[in-house]
Amino acid sequence: MPPSAATPTSEPVLQEVADGVFAYVQAPGGWCVNNAGVLVSGDKVALVDTAATEARALRLREHVVRDGRGAPFAVINTHSHGDHSFGNFVFPEATVYGHALARAEMHQAGLHLTDLWPEVEWGHIELALPTATYEDRMTLHVGDLTAELIHTGPAHSSNDTIVWIPGRRVLFTGDIVMSGATPFFPMGSITGSLRAVAHMRSLGAVTVVSGHGPVGGPEILETGEAYLRWVQELAKAGVAAGVPPHEAARDAEAGPFTELLEPERLVANLHRAYAEERGAALGQEPDVAAMLKEMGVIFQEMVDYNGGPITCHA
Repeated sequence: MPPSAATPTSEPVLQEVADGVFAYVQAPGGWCVNNAGVLVSGDKVALVDTAATEARALRLREHVVRDGRGAPFAVINTHSHGDHSFGNFVFPEATVYGHALARAEMHQAGLHLTDLWPEVEWGHIELALPTATYEDRMTLHVGDLTAELIHTGPAHSSNDTIVWIPGRRVLFTGDIVMSGATPFFPMGSITGSLRAVAHMRSLGAVTVVSGHGPVGGPEILETGEAYLRWVQELAKAGVAAGVPPHEAARDAEAGPFTELLEPERLVANLHRAYAEERGAALGQEPDVAAMLKEMGVIFQEMVDYNGGPITCHA
């Protein structure tokens, strides 16, 4: 049985990773089972990402306000995808921050993610787009904590934001890298992802909270970079041999990446890596409608690679 079909979820945990900085970990971190972050200083609370379904978002809210903490005054979306942003609406007190392209893509994509897994109990989701946007970077003050919001360029998506807490040396990466799970960048860039990882490494983080999977340290960045370079090599060889991405994925030896969740993502990742190997430009604002149509085709190729339906435990 492939890993993506064998990993039911456990109860989320709010884990303090530094003074006033918490990781909200939804294990094991598979499709739409993402992490969030909570920043607390005095009576000020801010949130990094929300959750995929109404029920998961409400559970997150319960953890945030537990132990006398107030509701967050700010929600930061690390990117547009629904597992990190659909739950925004259960925090009506908060201003939602995100990259300008994140707002645009969320508006255009709507609730498309729910179509991929109609069996999931999504609840009564209401889109709550970022109302405060930025282009390159911005600083958000949470009491005595300083959070640096940095746009890395295209990586996991066109609109990624990393959240760096320099006073605590904690880095929230969004989905640019994942801990114990396969990265996913067909809607972003493999070259851009490598650049983003290099930038994140330069910050000198001690604690790394990725968008999915367990909290760790810089080794999460190292594993992510190694995977990205492996996919680049596969793409280079596949383009040279005239082998389509889904066949290159099927024939690949996963090597050190066999234990990562969602191995079927290799198919989608190779589509993007092939495009860049053939000279596709980076950093173009995507045509969201065309992108979603293309992803529908690629998703079916991932299902075929997986040998059956891709399981989502959201």
